[in-house]
Amino acid sequence: MPGPTAGSVVWAVPLLVTLIAGCWGISRAQPWRDELATWSAATRPVGDLLRLTRTVDAATGPYYLVVHGWTGVFGDSVAALRLPSVLAMAGAAGLTGVLGRRLFGAPAGLLAGLLFAVLPGTSRYAQEARPYALVTLLAMLATVLLVRALDRPGRLRWAGYAAAVAGLGLAHLLALSLLAAHAVAVLTFAAWGPPTSGSTREAAAGLRPGADGPGDGRWWGRRLQGWVLAVSAAVVVLAPLLVTAQRQRSHQLDWVAAARLADLAALPGALAQSGVVGGVLVGLAALGATRSGWRGLLPGLCVLLPVLLVFVAALAVPLWVPRYLFFTVPFACLLAGAALAAPPPTARAGAVVMVLAALLGLPDQAAVRHSHGWPRSATVDYRGAAAVIAAGQRPGDAVVYAPRDGWLFLDLGIDYHLSRAAEGRTTEERATEDRTPGDRAAGGSAAGMRPRDVLVTRGRRDRADLWVDECPRPAECLAGVDRVWLVVAGRHDDPLAAVPGAKGDALRAGFAVDQVRPRPGVTVALLVRRG
Repeated sequence: MPGPTAGSVVWAVPLLVTLIAGCWGISRAQPWRDELATWSAATRPVGDLLRLTRTVDAATGPYYLVVHGWTGVFGDSVAALRLPSVLAMAGAAGLTGVLGRRLFGAPAGLLAGLLFAVLPGTSRYAQEARPYALVTLLAMLATVLLVRALDRPGRLRWAGYAAAVAGLGLAHLLALSLLAAHAVAVLTFAAWGPPTSGSTREAAAGLRPGADGPGDGRWWGRRLQGWVLAVSAAVVVLAPLLVTAQRQRSHQLDWVAAARLADLAALPGALAQSGVVGGVLVGLAALGATRSGWRGLLPGLCVLLPVLLVFVAALAVPLWVPRYLFFTVPFACLLAGAALAAPPPTARAGAVVMVLAALLGLPDQAAVRHSHGWPRSATVDYRGAAAVIAAGQRPGDAVVYAPRDGWLFLDLGIDYHLSRAAEGRTTEERATEDRTPGDRAAGGSAAGMRPRDVLVTRGRRDRADLWVDECPRPAECLAGVDRVWLVVAGRHDDPLAAVPGAKGDALRAGFAVDQVRPRPGVTVALLVRRG
């Protein structure tokens, strides 16, 4: 096979496989609470979106801006919201092949990219309207550009690397832990030369043998200086975001528990979205690390150092969320690809292992397309609850949620799925409703016959966050309402008894339960005014 063709296959085949896997069943799993937050933020006008990031979710703000521009063109359907992640993950798979070819040769690059493509975790985060696929793409891009800059330093190459690092931080600040691996790589590469497959280190650096080569002070200095300047430029760009995100950390991550040693053992299965496939990946990566020697240092560092740094930090500060570390998975696949392609040539054995990994992951591939919530047994059927309301609503109906605070976003889930049935309404019209939900029509065609969120006194846009303010005197706000759709988290035979505080008192005093329709993770009840 000619060299250029082989080079294209190394990145094109993993990219295509990932793209197909990502598009397969892309709309089947309904958006879960994090994706609902993306929808709420990204469909606001830019000014309101920027105000939101000053209150909450600053670290995800740049991603929201990307999705805002995307949905302005392609709409906010489930597939449209997730397609940027599919494209980003496909790009990450392609870059995995590129980096694998550069470090270990074309067969290893192809196998690494394909292994990454068939992981259930790759499909899981490719089909999520959150930044993790974009982070993975930028982590791979930054590392590829780093190796290129170390091979042959130049201003444009270092500028490209700096831009990729800045983009990585804008996508997710914790992904900057990858820079620890890059720093060690720069120091070791500067001392001994870049581990480029298929050429000597001096030739890879574009040098004459024995002239200004590895070990020479000028060779070392140019690369170290270029890296330091590139990272410094990226940090300057990221400084405002770092400051704002630090102020929001306690509120943003108040649901995260402190890390435990057991979390490290569970990490491979969590990232691969399959305990069996995660175990296979770890075993292959360990084998590849021992076989590849010096050339395995870079991908090994890119796996171990971010995981260890985040884990150590999470012992003191709640930060440990496995999906935040998904960007390390392609590097583990690189080591696994090196193991599968190690001499003697065993292309058939490598293919067998790839097929086996794909088959072992099939049950989890199906599971991630069924539900994105975790644990999957405790997911919330927003779509089903909205369908109950849509089937039985009448003009003048109201809707009440319990609970309204926290990260469950019952209101966002119902609002999103009810809005799918509202024909002819634009994103701007839905954004107007988001500003003043209490002013929605009581069932006119412009509102798509949606029940009024009658207790809301200040909407999300006015608050510049993801929640609303509710009426302090619920009985007064419910006056004149004859039918209320009550949406309560969890399964309840008596949903009225599950509503606390003044809101529950007002509902119990003024309404009786007409029907109860439980759905997974949520109960919908129709309340009617007492005679």
